[in-house]
Amino acid sequence: MKTKWKYTMKIRTLIALVLVTMLIGCTKLTMENYEKIKVGIGYSDVVKILGKPDSCSEALFAKSCVWGNEQKNITVNFLGDKVILPTRKNIK
Repeated sequence: MKTKWKYTMKIRTLIALVLVTMLIGCTKLTMENYEKIKVGIGYSDVVKILGKPDSCSEALFAKSCVWGNEQKNITVNFLGDKVILPTRKNIK
């Protein structure tokens, strides 16, 4: 019985590792997605492309949102909920 339990635990662990690896590899921070972000599209359209931003800051009618981290990111500046300037860092 112990041998069967050990085998089952090894299989479950292997499946979990495969799933985690797949999730880490699935990123929306790609050049293809960056090129979809055009001046004038709305915030909700950008969220459909990139998902929920990792951080945003607002001042008056302007908003700046970042997807990613310090090493690799897409930053989009909005004015009145419309894209005015998308930028990228280490996106290829």
